[in-house]
Amino acid sequence: MAKCLVTGGAGFIGSHLTERLLANGHQVTIVDDMSTGRRENLRKVESHPALRIVPGSITDQIVLTEAVRDADVVYHLAAAVGVKLVADDPVRTIETNIYPTELLLRLAVQRQCRFFLASTSEVYGKNQKEVWTEEDDIHLGPTSKPRWAYGCSKAIDEFLALAYHRKFGLPVVIGRFFNVVGPRQVGHYGMVIPRFVDQALSGGPIVVYDDGGQVRCFAHVREVVEAVHRLTETPAAAGKIFNIGSDQPISVRQLAEAVAAKVNPDIRIETMPYHVAYGHDFEDVRRRVPDVSRLRNTLGQVPTATLSEILDEIIAWKRSGA
Repeated sequence: MAKCLVTGGAGFIGSHLTERLLANGHQVTIVDDMSTGRRENLRKVESHPALRIVPGSITDQIVLTEAVRDADVVYHLAAAVGVKLVADDPVRTIETNIYPTELLLRLAVQRQCRFFLASTSEVYGKNQKEVWTEEDDIHLGPTSKPRWAYGCSKAIDEFLALAYHRKFGLPVVIGRFFNVVGPRQVGHYGMVIPRFVDQALSGGPIVVYDDGGQVRCFAHVREVVEAVHRLTETPAAAGKIFNIGSDQPISVRQLAEAVAAKVNPDIRIETMPYHVAYGHDFEDVRRRVPDVSRLRNTLGQVPTATLSEILDEIIAWKRSGA
């Protein structure tokens, strides 16, 4: 049994990871200020005797120092996430994503605890390759475009984490998430599947930004948190970066059509220019597909849930009013 700290544990991915850790017999402390997380995400486990919820900000040194004191494993998931949130508030993105990571790493070194850093496919920026490996170059856009603040801040987090691994031997694992989806995800911050499902269940139209030709891969959150947990239990993963996601691509237009087909085939699908949705400074990435060979070679498996299965579960969850 390990003592685990999960920052952002009331969030979408964090709450699923918390459930997974508790089911495996671990003790879990959550630090979350509920700015994007929700207490109801923890409804299934909030009374669990091995769970402690600490309401507080990851920018608070006193809160983090106390939370890390007894930790065997730190899962650092808390961050400013979502295209809309990042575009609307780049200052919060930079401050929330960098300083707390450096503070957590310094505290973790004192205990030499295992450390998982949640990163993102956004670090690849506008890399033009068809499929991205963990060693591919970073091609971020200009600093005059606020949307690149997120990828840049998470890249700095990665540099910090790997530096602590090299200098202090801290057993760090970095996971770059690719479009993680599932129950509890909300569309407020630009997440595409919950936004499409909400629009479809409300009678439409489903609004696709730009021409819908953007290509993405969607992975079920349960498979993602399983990979996260197993990576922290695998000594050979320390000091490495892993793409974590599905490698099955689909265009955003095809995604909208798939959602419509499951809810109501007669729902209209409309398009909206990016500048209307996010402002004139916004840029997007046309194709985002991971090479998951490293994950497969390390764990023997990768996320395999089909998009149809994922959509069925999300739609059922939305209809249940949970």
